[in-house]
Amino acid sequence: MFRPCIDIHNGKVKQLVGGSLKDEGDYAKENFVASQGGEYFANLYKEKGLKGGHIIILNHKDSEYYEATKSQAMAALKAYPFGMQIGGGITADNAKEFIDAGASHVIVTSYVFKDGHVNMENLTKLVDAVSKDKVVLDLSCRKKDGLYYIVTDRWQKFTDTVLNEENLNLLSNYCDELLVHGVDVEGKGSGMDLELVKLLSKWKESNPDKCGITYAGGISSIKNIDDFKESSKGMIDYTIGSALDLFGGNLSFEEVLEHENS
Repeated sequence: MFRPCIDIHNGKVKQLVGGSLKDEGDYAKENFVASQGGEYFANLYKEKGLKGGHIIILNHKDSEYYEATKSQAMAALKAYPFGMQIGGGITADNAKEFIDAGASHVIVTSYVFKDGHVNMENLTKLVDAVSKDKVVLDLSCRKKDGLYYIVTDRWQKFTDTVLNEENLNLLSNYCDELLVHGVDVEGKGSGMDLELVKLLSKWKESNPDKCGITYAGGISSIKNIDDFKESSKGMIDYTIGSALDLFGGNLSFEEVLEHENS
């Protein structure tokens, strides 16, 4: 199933090149900056009946742009109550605020993967705050020494957590869904990370009753979608960002929807 997205940076809906985001100077290499706000895209996804999309706040809470970015996110949640998830700076202390504002789930990375390790205390606090059924763990990962490691801090910092069966089994006990970004191909429109897709699909096939998985990164054509579905055996969902014509890409949003419904 296709999941849409709304990425917000410096108060504007954007698509960024994966791994280019830096808190210092609020810098990122941009693929596209939308003239419309978050509310516009939320209304569009609502009109098309697309559920489970991702709103991502890309500014750090200490950024001068944070409030403008958060305002765009809140407007999107209000436009499509409980139709989308939200991530970016989520903690046990503020998660309920976003759920109360209309998020179906909160998406969390750095609060749980802190100082290079899985912080089980924070993960438990988060689940206690909003319940497991409303938690999505973002397992953004990059490849190093032949293994996929979860990365945090704007995808710049490697943790010691490898994306493998053991860790997927553990983390799936604390969430409703895993959102996995293939950071090395994210935002580049150069095709997906098939090895990563197969790794995730193999785990899901062996654990059909555990949490759902959504893959993000590099899907940029209808052929890519077909290859994804073949490689994943239909076990996991996918999201597309910068490749869509909504965000300046060459892949027709309407064509993706038609292909999904065909």
